[in-house]
Amino acid sequence: MPKESLLSSHHNGLKTAALLGLLTAIILAVGYWLGGGAGLLFAVVISLGMNAFSYFYSDKLALRAMRARPVSEAEFPALYQMVRELSATARQPMPRLYVSPSAQPNAFATGRNPQHAAVAVTAGITQLLDRRELRAVIGHELSHVYNRDILISSVAGALAGIITAFAQLAIFLPLGGSDDDDGPNPASLLLMLILGPLAASVIQLAISRNREFQADASGAELSGDPLALASALEKIQYGAQRLPLPADGQLTSAAHLMIANPFRSGGISALFSTHPPMEKRIARLREMAGAIQYS
Repeated sequence: MPKESLLSSHHNGLKTAALLGLLTAIILAVGYWLGGGAGLLFAVVISLGMNAFSYFYSDKLALRAMRARPVSEAEFPALYQMVRELSATARQPMPRLYVSPSAQPNAFATGRNPQHAAVAVTAGITQLLDRRELRAVIGHELSHVYNRDILISSVAGALAGIITAFAQLAIFLPLGGSDDDDGPNPASLLLMLILGPLAASVIQLAISRNREFQADASGAELSGDPLALASALEKIQYGAQRLPLPADGQLTSAAHLMIANPFRSGGISALFSTHPPMEKRIARLREMAGAIQYS
């Protein structure tokens, strides 16, 4: 494995540990504040369960958010051939393959390491891109896997999803409400307003926008075709904006995993955005292609 990938793996491992540690500290503090010693004990159990769930099942949350299903080689022989070839070139394990029924062109990788990774593409991207472009996109996603980006991304997404679920449930909590008031009480609404941005902050703090630039570069190197990836990103950007996904539910906590922002620009989706401007990514890839051609 290249030295850069080893450094990235170590860095992402430290960030994951710090993220889980911070969440544990918050849960323990809240548990002690609410219930003293008994609350602290309950919080310990909750935090251990939440951390274990985030680490081992984060990939399933992301796949479920996009309704992605595992596919066989008989169903998608060309896709399997691309992934097998690129994995062999990288001398790395081949991930599990999934396809989402979404008409929006997009793709993402998830999992905790290369041995437990999954790559998912949407039905829309398989119809929009030609073979060269789809192969370049697969190279980008495999680079996220082999650069160890997926651990911190998947865990952050899972934790944000859990927080988002609490935010959605907060409106029904009887926090300081009146018995005569059938509507949501102000305390619950305030908690919901706090937890939503907190989920976004978890993702923003954990994930660097530079990871997309790095995956573009290493993915283009793996596929040997930076211009194909640049062309694919142009098509994906147009298609994603033409067919935006709803910025709600578990999708908001999985959006950072995708190769392009799946939501319409602005609004709440901007809080969860971790993608650098697509124009800069495309320009860098074209510069990379020019440098290769010149050399």
